[in-house]
Amino acid sequence: MEINNIESAAMALEKLKHEIAKVFIGQKKLVEHALISLLAGGHLLVEGVPGLGKTLLIRAMAKAIGGDSKRVQFTPDLMPSDITGNIMLDVQAGNFITRKGPIFTNIFIADEINRSPAKTQAALFEAMQEYQVSLDGKEYQLPRPFMVLATQNPFEHEGTYPLPDAQKDRFLMKLLIDYPSEEEEKEMVSRVLSSGTGAELSLEAVNQAMSSEEFVALINTASQIKVDPLIVDYAVRLTAATRSKNRQDITAGTFASIESGSGPRGSLALIRCARGKALMENRSFVIPDDIKAMAVPVLIHRINLSAESDIEGLSEVQAVEALVSKIEAPRGKYS
Repeated sequence: MEINNIESAAMALEKLKHEIAKVFIGQKKLVEHALISLLAGGHLLVEGVPGLGKTLLIRAMAKAIGGDSKRVQFTPDLMPSDITGNIMLDVQAGNFITRKGPIFTNIFIADEINRSPAKTQAALFEAMQEYQVSLDGKEYQLPRPFMVLATQNPFEHEGTYPLPDAQKDRFLMKLLIDYPSEEEEKEMVSRVLSSGTGAELSLEAVNQAMSSEEFVALINTASQIKVDPLIVDYAVRLTAATRSKNRQDITAGTFASIESGSGPRGSLALIRCARGKALMENRSFVIPDDIKAMAVPVLIHRINLSAESDIEGLSEVQAVEALVSKIEAPRGKYS
């Protein structure tokens, strides 16, 4: 499929959703948000308890969009060099050679990323921000497109390590995966058992929906979506409202539980994701509702709640939703 305009891009996205739905049942909003993250050329973090299909969703997306993908299971003994590679001595040749790690791929799947300590997680910093890896003082460029699709278990689970704030900020979006509805679970069980023992969730049904070149064209099309200055102002006001010096200007109460807020990456991420949302809805321009729809997945991992939030029973999702309800959105025509 040739992707050269908004309509063809929207059709390609529908095809992607169709392929993912062959193995990942239900939770359509979650799938849409995941695809929006890919459209924006960003990295994606998916959180949920074990057994909810986090890895299945990530692997299905990787297969559907084409390109080379590699998966690494993060464990407590995983070393940074297991991800980036290293310089090693070739005894026969008598010189040093570069062994590139699995990070040199289009789609790097970091499974249960918070099972590894901070020094291993930090191995992804340069790759996620600079799209390069430094080995023995030499910089090696990563292939394009490049993105990290990571899964993690909630911090309450034993044997997990919280991601550093600097790394969380490099993820464009954080998606929370919840339990499926009873009907969705029935369909999933029936579909899995009809094709075998159910011990493994196969990806054989998922077909590659596009080439890596077409995927790049999809990203380029999303980057051309129009953004009115009023929309930019709205995204910036929304992000700035999470910071301590601005919270008191909005409302007391809920925002007092936000200890630290989002930096400028939050504003940029809101606009990038809003463009993807508009493209998915076959629009050539962003509207305020696109910003509102993206606020939770874009901002929840960029804010830190205070100790008061435990007493109040406040979550990051509730804090962002309350913030969106307080910040006035612009009105007008944006086409």
